[in-house]
Amino acid sequence: MGSETPTNETVFLLLGFSDLPLMAQGSLFVFFFFSYLLSLVGNGLIIVTITLSPQLNSPMYFFLRTLSFVEICCISSTVPKVLQSFTLMGRTISFTGCVTQFFTFAVAAGCECTILTVMAFDRYMAICHPLRYSSVMRANLCYLLTMVSWIFAVVNAVVHCSLLFRLPYCGSHLIAHFFCDVPPLISLACVNTFSIEVCLLILSATATVIPTVLIICSYINILTSIFQLHSAESRYKAFSTCGSHLVSVVIFYGTAMFVHLRLDNPFSSYNDRMLALSYCVIIPTINPMIYSLKNKEMKAAIRKLSHKHFRFQGLNKQKNYNNKCYSGIKSK
Repeated sequence: MGSETPTNETVFLLLGFSDLPLMAQGSLFVFFFFSYLLSLVGNGLIIVTITLSPQLNSPMYFFLRTLSFVEICCISSTVPKVLQSFTLMGRTISFTGCVTQFFTFAVAAGCECTILTVMAFDRYMAICHPLRYSSVMRANLCYLLTMVSWIFAVVNAVVHCSLLFRLPYCGSHLIAHFFCDVPPLISLACVNTFSIEVCLLILSATATVIPTVLIICSYINILTSIFQLHSAESRYKAFSTCGSHLVSVVIFYGTAMFVHLRLDNPFSSYNDRMLALSYCVIIPTINPMIYSLKNKEMKAAIRKLSHKHFRFQGLNKQKNYNNKCYSGIKSK
């Protein structure tokens, strides 16, 4: 079968979950739909709460707000097209659409890697060097770290796209996945992709392994400092501020590294699709619950904003009622 270099007219066909039974497809559609809805509501609530709550004006919540925005970008780059792919007409995706989807997802995933690392550094400074925390973690440094995270993610995504989408593909344009990802696109190439895979492996290692090492080093120092605390209450408080972040790191890095840090390993459609669900869908959905339900300050801020909202609505209703009564009396 002859090879061809993809152009703007090239159309790919996303397999999605069309190879599964209809009942399983229906269950997955409901799962994707409600996961997307919960992720938008949960992450959006975190962004609004941190933005409108002066008591959450700290570096930890600044980075958490950035993480929530990244999670929205990550899940929005894949799930809307997945929902379309459950219909026959929605499974096609143009070459431009495929590049755009992969680029958006790569930027969001790369930024999440660095933001999680920055959050680990923030916890390290807060627990290991509390006296220097306010002088080091200033607003300028927070903005600088966030900007560096986005720049790194964009550069990483551009290099990935330049390597991946110049490959000649065989006649089959069937992507055995629910979105345009590296393993299924590599499997379509008609040429020896070993050198490309090595380059992509180095890029993926830079984006995952190095941050993982930095996070591990941070938590080794954090745990050492926590065990040196004499008060059980202080130890519990320190653990509670790190537990949510650690859970997110383990799930995200564990699955992402398993899928992408491989050489000469045949692409397994079903297994990789199931693994991709964790960092594409599950993490953006459960992160708001992890960071808000176990955080007393976040819960207090959400309750305070809710009370303000309902109080404002009540005052508006009372004002409208008084205006109507006044208008009625005046007309008489």
